[in-house]
Amino acid sequence: MNLIIKASSLVIFRDLLKDKVFSLFIKLLDSIEYSNEDGIIREFQMKRYSKFVNALYKNGGNFTEYVLNFILEDENFYIVNYSQNRNTDKNIEECLKNELSIIQEISTMSPQKIKNMLTYNHETGENVSTPYFLPLWNVSENIDFYAEYTKRAADIESYGYGIYAKYYMFIIRNGAVVPVKNPDSIKLENMIGYELERKAVIDNTEALLSGKPASNVLLYGDAGTGKSSTVKAIANAYKDKGLRIIEISKKQLREIPFIMDSLSINPLKFIIFIDDLSFAKDDDEFGELKAILEGSVSARTSNIVIYATSNRRHLVKETFSDRDGDDIHHNDTVQELISLSERFGLTVNFSKPDKKNFIDIVTGLAEQYGLNVPHDELVREAEKFVLRKSGRSPRAAKHFIEYMKTKEN
Repeated sequence: MNLIIKASSLVIFRDLLKDKVFSLFIKLLDSIEYSNEDGIIREFQMKRYSKFVNALYKNGGNFTEYVLNFILEDENFYIVNYSQNRNTDKNIEECLKNELSIIQEISTMSPQKIKNMLTYNHETGENVSTPYFLPLWNVSENIDFYAEYTKRAADIESYGYGIYAKYYMFIIRNGAVVPVKNPDSIKLENMIGYELERKAVIDNTEALLSGKPASNVLLYGDAGTGKSSTVKAIANAYKDKGLRIIEISKKQLREIPFIMDSLSINPLKFIIFIDDLSFAKDDDEFGELKAILEGSVSARTSNIVIYATSNRRHLVKETFSDRDGDDIHHNDTVQELISLSERFGLTVNFSKPDKKNFIDIVTGLAEQYGLNVPHDELVREAEKFVLRKSGRSPRAAKHFIEYMKTKEN
């Protein structure tokens, strides 16, 4: 049975046939299979060859590794069922072995052999001279696809499948979860100060990853104190242990129940991240978030938590008219707004640092940036800098060090 027929028989990895690079390779094989017997390479064959190589070169140039990565990240009925129940039907297991053998055979075909097959003369049994300018690609003959796939499946809680196997930070766009391809690379080890505050959030995240009860978290406090950076740094630190983060805006809160439903059977752990959250008393989104936190919209799932940041402890934007009590139910309204923050199981306060802590942050950042300035001068200039800004904060310290670094250069 030729490889084209074998490829068309795929069941578990059916989506591989829709992949651009793989489908171009199958079309190339098809052009060889039905080539003219004189061994003269035709224009359509040249085009198919070049299109395939062009697409592969854009993805690294190694066909075996490209195909292996595709199947390891593929979301199919086998891996979804396996992630929930390790026992699989013996017929499906046999199908898996056969398909991985077929895919391995296709992806490790010798590029030189394919090049030669383009100009094979069926009458003489010889090759007409192959165009020297046709490029080759790389393959890896020693990779065992079945061994690699079963190894990945055994640790599916760390790797995941589908889009969540390839990326770890996401946003919502037009109602769909889309990856952030160039996420903020901030690291926990580079963050200075707020160790106790960060530890509380880290401990909660580790509880989530270990399958223990974890809380929804509100990180509140002054601007520029590292609330959002803490959440993103945690996502970076734990991505290889199965943590993923989906950032949404206040206007997208109504999407949360649908996100939770779609992820409830996923083997990975998720943080739904809402940055810079606050409400006015007439915000429609207020009720939506309250219902979500109370679990009255969607049942609480053990693999998802909500992390939110806010400059306000009670998430409420208070106006003078609120204070004057022009609402006859003013007290009830304010108390209802304030009670929202209490729906978070864990609240962590990030307040502006005092002078000593601020200088500690400045000194630590100066060392990270390789800034060669005497300590006394550094302190003096830092204090002058924050007088021109909005006060002491880790963000102000970072801006100051970057400013000093440009002067040094």
